[in-house]
Amino acid sequence: MNKNTKIKVRNRSTATLGYTIPDLNNLRRTYSANETKEVSFEEIQKLSYKPGGPYMLQHYLVIENLEARNEILGDVEIEYDYTEADVKRLLLHGSLDELLDCLDFAPLGVIDMVKKLSVELELNDLKKRRAIQEKTGFNINSAIMVNQETNEQSEEQAPSGRRVVAADSTKKEEAEPVAPARRIVTKK
Repeated sequence: MNKNTKIKVRNRSTATLGYTIPDLNNLRRTYSANETKEVSFEEIQKLSYKPGGPYMLQHYLVIENLEARNEILGDVEIEYDYTEADVKRLLLHGSLDELLDCLDFAPLGVIDMVKKLSVELELNDLKKRRAIQEKTGFNINSAIMVNQETNEQSEEQAPSGRRVVAADSTKKEEAEPVAPARRIVTKK
């Protein structure tokens, strides 16, 4: 593969990722959550030589060119390509065995998506909730309860309307000055 070939690389995680490649004039690349960038094959190749680079490419960055991916990472599991839509489908309509395969073979970025989406969607399949907890240690029941309580508290604290009524700007000139009144009644 030509070193100048442009390849799409996507950050599958919900965190910002970055790397520096000294061999390419100290190139510094930062990916926001779910951001896709076009980079050269040479950049991906040099990243794969850096400590932590293969781990980042395997678990958090998705090389969207099949030929480049095979050259850098070799064969990968089918879960490597899972998008957020694939994970939603898996959680809502997939079988328990599909989910277990995902939890066993998916990159960490996909497993993070599974945890995040199972809370957001309030996954109602108890067997899937239990499987996720057993495989990852993440308690979806507790996370959903915390989310619900947080939402209830924010709804209670939301202001229901204006606390102070602003004077109408046209009536300001007509308003008579009001003498200050005592707030506390004192005994003589």
